Amino acid sequence: MRVSIEEVARITGGRLIGPPGLVATGAAIDSRAIKAGELFFALKGEFFDGHDFVDEAGRAGAAAAVVSAELNVDGPQIVVADPAVSLVALAGWVRDELDPLVVGITGSTGKTGVKDLLSCVAATRMATVASPGSFNNDLGVPLTLLQTKQETEVVICEMGSRGPGHIRKLCKYARPHVGIVTNVGVTHFEQFGSREAVASAKSELIEAIAEGGTAVLNADDAFTLEMAPQSRGDVITFGSSASAMLRGDSIRFNSLGQPTFRVSYKGNSVWVHVPLAGVHQVANALAACAGGVALGLSLDECKLGLDGAVASPWRMAVKVVQGVFFVNDAYNANPDSVAAALKTCAAMTSPGSSLVAVLGYMAELGDIEEAEHRRAGALAAALAARLVVVGEKAAPIADGARDAGMAEVRWARDAEHALTAIGDLRPKDVLLVKGSRVARLEHLADKAASVFMQGVAN
Repeated sequence: MRVSIEEVARITGGRLIGPPGLVATGAAIDSRAIKAGELFFALKGEFFDGHDFVDEAGRAGAAAAVVSAELNVDGPQIVVADPAVSLVALAGWVRDELDPLVVGITGSTGKTGVKDLLSCVAATRMATVASPGSFNNDLGVPLTLLQTKQETEVVICEMGSRGPGHIRKLCKYARPHVGIVTNVGVTHFEQFGSREAVASAKSELIEAIAEGGTAVLNADDAFTLEMAPQSRGDVITFGSSASAMLRGDSIRFNSLGQPTFRVSYKGNSVWVHVPLAGVHQVANALAACAGGVALGLSLDECKLGLDGAVASPWRMAVKVVQGVFFVNDAYNANPDSVAAALKTCAAMTSPGSSLVAVLGYMAELGDIEEAEHRRAGALAAALAARLVVVGEKAAPIADGARDAGMAEVRWARDAEHALTAIGDLRPKDVLLVKGSRVARLEHLADKAASVFMQGVAN
């Protein structure tokens, strides 16, 4: 984006205070991360008020601060009724003015993984903007759109849902040409209560696709596949089942848990290697290929993008230290992703080596929380030699593992305690660290690797 602050005031219905003529080249809501020339939107939250940091943003070079009341600070201000509403208004204007192809991605799991892979695929030919990290809510989506520049051809947005109508609201101004639904699982049961309700919320993305657009749906997931009639545009299905229009088969994994497989679509096929660990990366890559095809890319271009793929931090990141595999998958966790991580890491072991699993709390599961944590523990008992459960809320994982007959089950009150509970590791062992962000395990794998390396050195 590149727009004068006078135009920003007009778009948002605001009042400009200060000298005109400055040009805004982006937007931010965190004064610590703002870049020179960006607008600073002073949002209010339960525990913070962005208006307290307007001065700091100005010193960092903000083009102007978008505020709800005039402040006694240096630098231009745009006074509006609600900065959060103005953020959306500006994002909608930029999306309409620059008119890139917009891809929306939703689903219970895999949104960020598919976004990462599709951004690599699209970038083989198109100037691409993708949401940073997991910017998938009513702040993240407009901030993603506001990264659009004159030369941008495609913008890839994650779209999460906190309740009915949420995705529909995001789509009103994002207006996606392509909508990808990865799957429908039990994530966010606390908000929705059933898979049917989750499916209804995710289908809002498909309903928003206009004629001429494309819905990309998971053929291996019945709830997702049922959304096809809701699309006014084309439909491309992906998966490993025979019914999938874009299909993956002949799947194999290397010692790092990275998949190689064949992708076929309309009589053409390519062999793809995804340099990221995880059984779930097959479905993610197929979704990205289908998204690429929907954008007009060839299978060869999809292959090129996937072969050089990189992932966001803390997602099945594998570090090998003195022959031990340290797997950091601690960005988030739900029953499906925990199962995928355990199966991937078990497959990475070799004769004489073991899987050591460190598992934390899975958030937002509502009434099924205890049952799903116990189920994760039972699966860990079947696949791992040792289990470390972190945090009081995750205790049912340990109960499930013990009930399944696992002897090596340890409990740790927090990540620091878990570091000592991991125990000895031998070459070719695999250490998996997995939990929701509230478990605060994202740095544990790296710390464990450092401790192990020091032990070897001594």
